[in-house]
Amino acid sequence: MPASVPLPLPSTSTDDSTPSPVSVSGPAHRLRVTALMAGSCLPVLGAVLIAPVLPKMQDHFASTPGARALIPLALTVPALALALLAPFAGLIVDRLGRKRLLLVATVLYALFGTAPLWLDSLGAIIASRALVGVTEAAIMTCCTTLIGDYYSGHRRVRYLALQTMCASASATAFFVLGGATGTAGWRIPFWVYAVSLLLAPVLALALPSPVVSEATETAPTVRRPFPWRQMSGICALTFFGAMVFYTVPVEMSYLLDDLGVENTGVIGLATAAASAATVAGAITFARLKRSPDPMMPVVFAFCAVGFGVMFLAGGVPLLLVGAVINCLGTGMMLPALLTSAMSRLEYEDRGRGTGLWTAAYFGGCFVCPLVLLALESTVGTLADAVGLLGLAAALLAAGLLVARRRAWKSADAASA
Repeated sequence: MPASVPLPLPSTSTDDSTPSPVSVSGPAHRLRVTALMAGSCLPVLGAVLIAPVLPKMQDHFASTPGARALIPLALTVPALALALLAPFAGLIVDRLGRKRLLLVATVLYALFGTAPLWLDSLGAIIASRALVGVTEAAIMTCCTTLIGDYYSGHRRVRYLALQTMCASASATAFFVLGGATGTAGWRIPFWVYAVSLLLAPVLALALPSPVVSEATETAPTVRRPFPWRQMSGICALTFFGAMVFYTVPVEMSYLLDDLGVENTGVIGLATAAASAATVAGAITFARLKRSPDPMMPVVFAFCAVGFGVMFLAGGVPLLLVGAVINCLGTGMMLPALLTSAMSRLEYEDRGRGTGLWTAAYFGGCFVCPLVLLALESTVGTLADAVGLLGLAAALLAAGLLVARRRAWKSADAASA
């Protein structure tokens, strides 16, 4: 039961008194942030770019045995590989260094991403897509870890929220780009993956190598235990939160179809409106300047209300209202979860912890359609399944609120 997941403690600080190891203004700072945001969008590119050309791929490989089941894997296998390998990428990040691994992964991303341009075997294409997921695991883990290395306090909150905003906005842009380039043939969108070759030198120039803190340098022999208990709690929340986050983007078209809407233009506008709400939620979170942990119950409750409205919707307007409410909540939820996770990690553990968080997030995204499909077969309709997921989110919000109040009472009793 999701409501039983403990809320990790202590609460996150958004104090900006800790000096940043890098400049926080000027052209170098702006280039650094831009490079990190661009790198964070590469896994999104891998997830959505070829979605519009899957039917053309299906036609091309119609004579291949099992093509009907294998073609969708070309879209989903990078996310699965990312979820499975992100923890290992985190270990490598901590041992080999953030910047070095990021540069290597960015170059390999272009190599594996463009491989379907000259591959003729469906099996080989799917294998190349799995390798794209491997590089995505390294890229996402490195970019997020570097944000945690470079910034602290509210600046870290702001840039983690900006990362969510850029990822959400780029998903819509990449879907449109994939559809536009796909009109010339199903292979053409794969050329877009070569953009990482342009990004690699920018990353090399813009990103300084993180410096270990003086405390770590003066006590190199002291090994602290990895915060498994705290990270397991936040990762469990993230896994469930990813299912909540991914529901509207994946299922909106099917919910509209159930209401009799078949016009792709209407479906596209509805999905874009929901995506815009996610961006608005991330902006709201960045401007609140509050610790994320006390906000968790409210954020999940917001998402639950959105699902409830979608469950009750008998027409398109009310369904869209519910989707917007839900996405406002998920736009706040994702950076809140990520900021909360980063606050529990010291420099030498940050890569591993970020890898675990990334695995939890993409694992939740991968199972989301499967869970909703199972719920739909049990309760009857997709709307009912969404309503049940909303009930689970509401129970989680209540559980987090109770855990938070108990934690504050325990803290007050200890200080008395």
